[in-house]
Amino acid sequence: MTLLDPEFGEIIVRKNTLSRAIKFSISTSGRLAVSVPSSTPNFLIKRFVNTSREQIRTKLPLKNPETQRARDTKKKLLTKKARAYLPYRLDFWAKKYSYSYTTLRLSHAQTRWGSRSSSGTISLNIGLMNLPEQLRDYVILHELAHINHMNHSAAFWSELAAHDPNYKRHRKALKMFTPGV
Repeated sequence: MTLLDPEFGEIIVRKNTLSRAIKFSISTSGRLAVSVPSSTPNFLIKRFVNTSREQIRTKLPLKNPETQRARDTKKKLLTKKARAYLPYRLDFWAKKYSYSYTTLRLSHAQTRWGSRSSSGTISLNIGLMNLPEQLRDYVILHELAHINHMNHSAAFWSELAAHDPNYKRHRKALKMFTPGV
């Protein structure tokens, strides 16, 4: 449930049967979150926010709600595009070079474009949708090469070079972008 506040924007309200008091925190999306006992009526939550404004401002590093909403919208759009595009592209390259993987997982990590786990899961960042296609393909081929080499050894780079002769240029170009949404 959410409450709309003129200063703090959307406030996420979590009603919890185990809560005995009202507690403020910052959600992972950067918005103000309030945890309250499940029997707390909304008017009391609003009153508590109003009487605690100064304390909230000084103790919690809030982000601009308008910026946060724009970020959330962008993240949803990128996730939708990534779901439609990345599985197809990963399958294309995996079949072309005879790789097999267990699962594709989409993420929105702040520092990684992709990863591969020892269980065979390939994780790709939804932020790839902001990159030119050749850089997306480089990241996908990079993660597929980790199927045979779980490190960045000479054999790994040699295998990647066989599939992407321009991998050094792509790797350098990728450093000009950040994966965070």
